[in-house]
Amino acid sequence: MNRKRSITTVLAVVAIVGLGSLTVTNTGLPFAAESPPQKKQEGESGHKHAEEKDHDREESGKKEASGQGQEEAHDEEGQLELTTAQIDAAGISVAAAAPRPMSTSVTFPGEIRFDEDRTTHVVPRVNGIVDEVKVELGDSVKKGQVLAVIASQQITDLRSELDAAQRRTELARLTMQREKKLWQDKISAEQDYLLARQAYQEADISLANARQKLNAIGANIKVAAGNRYELIAPFDSVVIEKHLGIGEVVNESTAAFTLSDLTRVWATFGASPKDLKQVAVGRAVKVSAPDLGAQVDGRVSYVGSLLGEQTRAASVRVVLPNPSGAWRPGLFVSIEVTAEKGAAKVTLPESSIQTVEDKPSVFVRNAEGFQVQPITVGRREGGHVEILQGINVGTQVATEGSFILKSELGKSSAEHAH
Repeated sequence: MNRKRSITTVLAVVAIVGLGSLTVTNTGLPFAAESPPQKKQEGESGHKHAEEKDHDREESGKKEASGQGQEEAHDEEGQLELTTAQIDAAGISVAAAAPRPMSTSVTFPGEIRFDEDRTTHVVPRVNGIVDEVKVELGDSVKKGQVLAVIASQQITDLRSELDAAQRRTELARLTMQREKKLWQDKISAEQDYLLARQAYQEADISLANARQKLNAIGANIKVAAGNRYELIAPFDSVVIEKHLGIGEVVNESTAAFTLSDLTRVWATFGASPKDLKQVAVGRAVKVSAPDLGAQVDGRVSYVGSLLGEQTRAASVRVVLPNPSGAWRPGLFVSIEVTAEKGAAKVTLPESSIQTVEDKPSVFVRNAEGFQVQPITVGRREGGHVEILQGINVGTQVATEGSFILKSELGKSSAEHAH
């Protein structure tokens, strides 16, 4: 009986366990059923990622296309489309860049000064009072021309001495002639003749001395001139200073006039020790004055042996002809010293270079017209400019009339800005 109960109990437990297992399995089925939707979500997510990548590629393509368009627009900004007929009608000339021998030069700031070899201070050599002034500031005077007249007692005394010496000499000469004749006629002794001749020689020495005194002060030796002392111009020149007036008392230290020959002037500048090797006597220079728009060629005539205490530079001088008087002392100038000659690999005429956007540029000829090309310039000489960077030998560029292209380029830029 008990055994049957045990078997029944075991069967019941087995049945319960079986039901529990079935319940657990049925409970897990929904998760298994929901598993395919998860795969679907993953597929949808991958699709979204693919769409986003395609969108990014499209945006990137648009940006690249936009950047390329901007670059093409930028390239077209410097391009001027012109036909051959239009170029000829505008009078635009074209030349090829070519090598050319050019000089290396150094430019110094300088100043025009008086030629000190042809500048003088005229002073009276006697004391006196100004009686007459015959010239004014800026007057051109000739050599020997009277500048002023001074009344001087000293001149009166010297001319009186000269007059007396002349009279004594004449008297001594007559006496010597008479004694000589008497001696020759055996009437008087030879000693009398010798004494007369000695007196005449002494009188003649006194006369020469009196003349030399007047000549030494530049006075007229004519006794009839009285007390008048004349200031005389020593050479052809211009009155650049005057320091006396009528009635003024003057003496040997009075600087009455300053005269200078302005047909020749000096252009001077200072050369530092590092530049002295490029500055030598005889070296060709070019002196220009931007304020006057003038330019003249010359040569170095003097290089100082000492350095200035303040500037620590050697004084250099260039002698310039100035027949028209355009180079006025005190004028600041630019002095270009030609140092050495060499070959420039690429050169162009100065007329071909224009300033575009604050850069030196040229207009290069192409099939469509002209294209702006920035360049780097170097030496300048004889209307030509060395090109250090930007174009090569043989490149065709606009020369005469290039300013017309610059003007057209400015118009195109203004229209593009609007």
